[in-house]
Amino acid sequence: MVTGKGEGKRNVSIRLDRRTIEKAKILAARRSTSPSALLACQIELLVGDEEAYEFAKEQATTLLDEGFDLGGKIPADRDKLHEP
Repeated sequence: MVTGKGEGKRNVSIRLDRRTIEKAKILAARRSTSPSALLACQIELLVGDEEAYEFAKEQATTLLDEGFDLGGKIPADRDKLHEP
């Protein structure tokens, strides 16, 4: 469930088992942050990775659609190469 107002940050509720929550609290404390900030950072990284992948995929597809000029020349046509 997402709650909040406006375009700023919003709250998200998730369910995790107690063991995972305790480990997240310890990890967050080691990094001098909160479990919420730790999770927010990881989600932002995942979203950023996905956006970067989609951008790279679009660029690669565009390059492949345009093709590459490798500078090769065909010296003769097929009939001349296969003359008896």
